[in-house]
Amino acid sequence: MAKKAVRKVGAVVDPLPPGTTPDLRPLHGRWIRLDAVSVARHAQSLFKSFDGKDPEGQVWTWLAYGPFTDLDSFAAWLKGREESRDPWFYAFVDRTTGEARGMGAFMRADPANGVIEIGHIWMSPSLQRTREATEAIYLMIRHAFDDLGIRRLEWKCDSLNEPSQAAAKRFGFTFEGLFRQHFIVKGRNRDTAWFAMIDKDWPKVRAAFEAWLDPSNFDEEGRQKAKLQVN
Repeated sequence: MAKKAVRKVGAVVDPLPPGTTPDLRPLHGRWIRLDAVSVARHAQSLFKSFDGKDPEGQVWTWLAYGPFTDLDSFAAWLKGREESRDPWFYAFVDRTTGEARGMGAFMRADPANGVIEIGHIWMSPSLQRTREATEAIYLMIRHAFDDLGIRRLEWKCDSLNEPSQAAAKRFGFTFEGLFRQHFIVKGRNRDTAWFAMIDKDWPKVRAAFEAWLDPSNFDEEGRQKAKLQVN
């Protein structure tokens, strides 16, 4: 298989063979960087990103864990995420400040069939609805298709989580159906909305993301001029 360079600031990295699982390499964007999550490197900045800024715990509403009220309990939870392999967890690190402000993971890898999912996504209030947030998801999608060689990328969320469903559609995922009574999360039934993107969708999605992420699409305060248009 011919090798190709992965677009990365400061270095050239060869892609993984198609169908392999993540190796937690750094994923570099223009405004955000994804690093393998580390208690030593990220616990304090991640905790600081939501501590006192999310009094009702809305960051954790749709997740099976959280909210976290102190650094020690958060760091203990994060240690398990650092050691985990499937899911493989990344911290979303602001390239300007070096502070981690959210997380996401690759999960449910099926290398034989070229399938993987992105999930466990949470973002601090300061990261939500920013170009950095969108770029973080783009980096995960790009890594899945361009480096891991997957055929199908999945996105799943609580059927009541309207923001996540809207985000999936905005990013180019297609709704495929509802899995009823899929989980019990925090004592409540969860019906799961399933979305997916396949390899033939990716060229169009990539072009839309790259056009949207072009610096010319943002004013001096980082506000978009044109919306992300995938479909």
